Amino acid sequence: MSTTEITTRRDGFGPAPDVVAVREGEGVVRVPTPFGPTAWLLTRHADVRTMLGDADDFANGWTPADLGETGRDPRQLSGDRAGNLLALDPPDHTRLRRLLTPEFTVRRMRRLEPRIVEIVDAHLDAMEAAGAPADLVSAFALPIPSLVICELLGVPSADQDEFQERTSRQLDMTLPESEKVALAAEALAYMQGRVADARRDPGEDLIGMLIREHADTVADDELVGVANLLLVAGHETTSNMLALGTLALLRHPEQLALVRDDDEAVPAAVEELLRWLTIVNSGSPRLARADVEIGGATIRAGDLVSFNLASANRDPALLEDPERLDVTRPTTSHVAFGHGIHHCLGAPLARLEMRVAFPALLRRFRALRLAVPDDEVRFASHRAIHGLVELPVAW
Repeated sequence: MSTTEITTRRDGFGPAPDVVAVREGEGVVRVPTPFGPTAWLLTRHADVRTMLGDADDFANGWTPADLGETGRDPRQLSGDRAGNLLALDPPDHTRLRRLLTPEFTVRRMRRLEPRIVEIVDAHLDAMEAAGAPADLVSAFALPIPSLVICELLGVPSADQDEFQERTSRQLDMTLPESEKVALAAEALAYMQGRVADARRDPGEDLIGMLIREHADTVADDELVGVANLLLVAGHETTSNMLALGTLALLRHPEQLALVRDDDEAVPAAVEELLRWLTIVNSGSPRLARADVEIGGATIRAGDLVSFNLASANRDPALLEDPERLDVTRPTTSHVAFGHGIHHCLGAPLARLEMRVAFPALLRRFRALRLAVPDDEVRFASHRAIHGLVELPVAW
């Protein structure tokens, strides 16, 4: 099994067949990685949750030097590790997460709901005015989360198109290393400028809040890392969920009708789409700090451990008939947002955006349909986050 099969390759909406074969067979196997040494790959729901819930024995804050390697850490989206919660362990992770968590509570997110509704309606108005056909990715799914997270972080509207393009390229796994490094440097320089501006004049956005309330405890490089992570994670993930989720519902018209016509059905539908699609294949690999047995395999201290969330969320041990999309299914303990101390900080925001956007789209365009044959819809198989290249629709 090659590294690309582990990290990016999918089979339509589901995990790659060879990852499924691992789950149905040994469950835990050694696989190649882009870091040099091999890693253990976890594919079963119980094993993935066990590992993600054990921050004592499995570290996020390792570097290539810990593996005897040299060079840039390929996990990093910018040139700096500071503030990147995905590459930190306690106590630094605990301190930063504690500062950020109040800004991502369900109650705080509800304050954003009127603005999210405005953004969604504005894009639906523009689609309707332009007429069919339209590319749902570029006209709806991508700009909405991007605008929301940019407003949350105070990114000026004039910078949003450039940011969106750069972020999209950073997540392209086929780019040569030199281009990845250059993009990381651009992202770092941009956010350094934003943080410097906020230090001089803190606004009402998230970065401004952190500076006003915690100026003496949060360093500039940490603010840059936090902002870079949230900008990338906060828009590319939700945008792909909106596009893939719409395609999934178009292929299941009776379930689409439930989401469109029944407000009470929407929250459970969002959870089932999160489980069934699992657009983030994996989080950062962990480094074992001690000898641990998982799934019948003995993982030694110093070993890397990777995991496949899409496989875990379709594990028959988690739920009955996991390959079937069922928006009326009772909510499961899916791991689409991860698990443990690194559970996605922005999960409340992502859920809110989807709960607003899906029914609004389906109610505005009740006759929504694909504008191309179903087999011509192109999945973005080369990207770190699963999605679609485009989704031509008509109504």
